Amino acid sequence: MAKDIGTSPDEVQFRFRDDEPVDHGTVTVDSALDHTNATAVRIEPGDDARLLLPFLDRLALIEVNFPSFGDGRGYSSARILREAGYTGELRAVGDVLVDQLSHMRRCGFDSFAPDTPLDPEDAARAFATWDNVYQAAADSRPTIARLRHEA
Repeated sequence: MAKDIGTSPDEVQFRFRDDEPVDHGTVTVDSALDHTNATAVRIEPGDDARLLLPFLDRLALIEVNFPSFGDGRGYSSARILREAGYTGELRAVGDVLVDQLSHMRRCGFDSFAPDTPLDPEDAARAFATWDNVYQAAADSRPTIARLRHEA
């Protein structure tokens, strides 16, 4: 289960990892491509997450900015990164709403820093939504079809 580790909009509120959080700021995608020592990157809408694929082994944190709840490009970035094998922290930041949390987890996000802190009880219910799933996703939960075949 996630640890509620902060309430400031500048802090991570929920994190599903056991390793230590990255303790330094992020750089833009363009800067990460130019600097071989960058270990934390922030993807903005319109950035191509695929540009980071050659550098995934050195990145400890990738933040994906959601400046507006209606901008879903960050979901695609998360899937691209996880399907390419990224195992570092993938953080959703910005206008993250409670009803998006379950979907974001399925796409591979494992930490959340919403602009406006979310109610922890509402968030816990959102993360626990849908015990069973029909489609495979980055979260590796078994699908209903797989569960049926294994039974």
